[in-house]
Amino acid sequence: MGKKQEKKVYQTTSSIESFGTEVAEGINPHEMARQMPHASGVYLMRDEKDTIIYVGKAKDLKKRVTSYFLANRSPKTAALVRKIARIEHIITGNEYEALVLENNLIKKYSPHYNISLKDGKSYPVIRITNERFPKVFKTRRIIDDGSSYYGPYPDGSKLELYLDLIAKLFPLRRCGTPLRMREKPCLYYHIGLCSGPCANLVSEKEYQSSITAVKNLLEGRTEALVAQLEGQMLQASKAMNFEEAAIKRDQIAAIRAIETGQQVQDFTQESRDYAAIEMRGPLCTISLMQMRSGQLIGRALYRGETFGDETETLLNFLVQYYADGLKLPQFLYVSHEIDVDLIRRYFTEQLGGRLEVSLPSDGKHFRILRMARENATRDVEKRLKSRDNTRAIEELAEILGLSAPPSLIEGFDIAHLAGKYTIASLISFRDGNPDKPNYRRYNIKSLEGKIDDYESIREAVARRYSKILNENLERPGLLIIDGGKGQVNAARQILDDLGMFEIPIIGLAEQFETIVFDDEREDLQLPEESEALRLVIAVRDECHRFATSANQAARSKEASFRLLESVEGIGKKRSEQLMKQFGSLEVLLSKSAEDLAKESSLPLSVAQRLLKQLSL
Repeated sequence: MGKKQEKKVYQTTSSIESFGTEVAEGINPHEMARQMPHASGVYLMRDEKDTIIYVGKAKDLKKRVTSYFLANRSPKTAALVRKIARIEHIITGNEYEALVLENNLIKKYSPHYNISLKDGKSYPVIRITNERFPKVFKTRRIIDDGSSYYGPYPDGSKLELYLDLIAKLFPLRRCGTPLRMREKPCLYYHIGLCSGPCANLVSEKEYQSSITAVKNLLEGRTEALVAQLEGQMLQASKAMNFEEAAIKRDQIAAIRAIETGQQVQDFTQESRDYAAIEMRGPLCTISLMQMRSGQLIGRALYRGETFGDETETLLNFLVQYYADGLKLPQFLYVSHEIDVDLIRRYFTEQLGGRLEVSLPSDGKHFRILRMARENATRDVEKRLKSRDNTRAIEELAEILGLSAPPSLIEGFDIAHLAGKYTIASLISFRDGNPDKPNYRRYNIKSLEGKIDDYESIREAVARRYSKILNENLERPGLLIIDGGKGQVNAARQILDDLGMFEIPIIGLAEQFETIVFDDEREDLQLPEESEALRLVIAVRDECHRFATSANQAARSKEASFRLLESVEGIGKKRSEQLMKQFGSLEVLLSKSAEDLAKESSLPLSVAQRLLKQLSL
C-alpha cells in the first residue's frame, strides 16, 4: 500500500463514528449481522452502555459476524454474544486494509475482549546505547533511537551474571547518557573499571572493539573471547601472577556457565522467534521464544482474556508485539495457521522489514515451538486453577440440591491396562482448586487379574473412607466418580455400609459430559458455559490424569524389574532389592561398578555385567 492509501486508512480510523451502521430501533444484534454486506471490513461490538467491547476484521463481514450466532457456537462465543447490544461495521478496500484498521481501532479503544499486550512478567533487557562511546545497562524500556537490545531475560540472575561479567571484562563507562566530557576521569577509571572516554583517555576504535566483544558475548559467540582470556591466564601464570590468573580462570568459568545455561542450541546465525498460543475459555497465554545466533536468549509469557479464537488472537498479538519494528527477526514460527501473506505484507509495508512466517510440522523448529507451546499450556492452566471458584461451587450446590457449597470435593478414577496395573486415584479440590498434598493412589488388590471397574471403585472407596471414619478426618462435601450409574452405585453401596449416608455422590459420564446421580433423579446435562460444569469437568480430568500417570509409572517399574532379571546373576528377589534401594535405573547407571558392588553387596563381575547391559 502506498502512502496515499495508508493515509486513507488512518483517516477512516479517526472518523469511525461517521461510518457506523445505521440501525433502526428494535433490531437485535443477530439481525444487524444479517444486514451486513459481503465485503472486507472491520466490525465493532458494543454493549448496552454503548462501550466497544470487541473489534474484529473479516474478509467477508456478513459470513464472519453471522457465525457468532450459529446454534453450535462455543461457550466462549455464546458468552460474548450475550453481552452484545449493537454491532457496527466499516467497509475497507481489502482484507489488508481491514487488518491495519483493526489494529488502529484496538489501540484507540482498548476493547475489553480483544487481546491486549500484557506481559505476564515484566522481563528486563540489556541495552547498548547508540552513541560514540556506548553504555551497557539493564532496562525495561525500549526506545527507538538505534540502541541495541538483548533479551528479554526471564531469569534475572542470568542477566545479572552477564552484567557482572561485562563489568569485569570490559572497562566501559558507567556515567549518565549522553556522555559529558570532563578534564579528569571519575573514580571508576582509577580503580580500573572504566577506560575514561569522558576525558579522551581511550580512542573510539578501541572502545568500539570492547562493545563488539560485549555483543558477541550476548549473542553467544564466545570462542574468541575465551581464547583471549585463556592466553591472558597462561601469561599471568608464567609471570607467577597467580591472583590475576585466578581472576581470568573465574571469568572463563562464568562464560562457560552462561553457555551451559542455554537450553536450546542449533549453531546457526539466523534470528528466529517462536510464538505459541494456548487458550482455556477466555483465558489466553502466548509464549514467545527468541533464538539469536543459535541460542535461546529470551522467553516471555503474554497473558490476556479474549473472545477471539486462537488464529485471530495470535495474529492480533503479533501485529501489536512487532508494531515498533525494532524486534523483527528474520523468521517467525507460529503454532496456529494464520494468514501468512497478509501478515508478511503488513510487516513489509507498515514496518519496513521482511519477515518469513511459517507453521512447522516437524524438525527442529517444530520441537522448539512445542517447547513454547508447553510453556503457554502450563501458564494458562495455572491461571485457570488459581481463579476464584466461589461462583462455581455455589452454582454446583444449587444444581445438585446440596445443603451447603462443597468446600472439599474428592474424586475417584480407575486406570488399568488389560487388567494389569489397576490403580485408583483419589484427588482433592479445596475451594474449587486442586489440593495436591491430599492426593492418594491405591493399588487395587482384590481383582486377581480381572477387569472390574465397579469392584475397583468399591475397594478404593472402602479403603479411603474407612480411614476417614477410623481417624475422624474431614469428610468431603461432594464425591465425584469418573463414570456412569454403575460406578456411582458401587461407591454409594460402600458409603452406606460405612454409615456415611450424608456424603453426596455424582458421576460424570464422559461421552456427553452427563451428570448421573446416586438416587432416582434423571441424568443431567448442564449448558456448556456453566461454571458448575466447568468445575466438575476439572475434577474429573484431574482424576484421570493422576490415575493414568500412576498406571504408566507402574508399567515402567515392572519393565525395569524384567530388564534387571535378564542380567545373569540377578533374580527376582535381587531385582526388587535393587529397585527398592536405588529407586530407578537412572540412579543405578550413575554408579561405577565398584560403588554399585559395594553398596548393594553384588559380586563385582555381576555389577559390571549389569551396568554394561543397562548401557546398551
